[in-house]
Amino acid sequence: MTTERRITKDTTIEEALEMCPRAAEVFNAHHMGCFACLAASAETIEQGALMHDIDVQTLVDALNACDCERSAGAG
Repeated sequence: MTTERRITKDTTIEEALEMCPRAAEVFNAHHMGCFACLAASAETIEQGALMHDIDVQTLVDALNACDCERSAGAG
């Protein structure tokens, strides 16, 4: 049984990556290298988006739409 995950603007970048390893692809698509930054453990998605002038809701929606069941790197 799979529990439903929900990423919000208050989720830290690190938590999003733990919920969905493919989130790194979403961050890359939005030109955010934050997932590799030391601040990722404490910085929220909202904070990262604001620093990169990205619409927060668009980013959150993309993260929640990510196909996390498919392994990262799979074609």
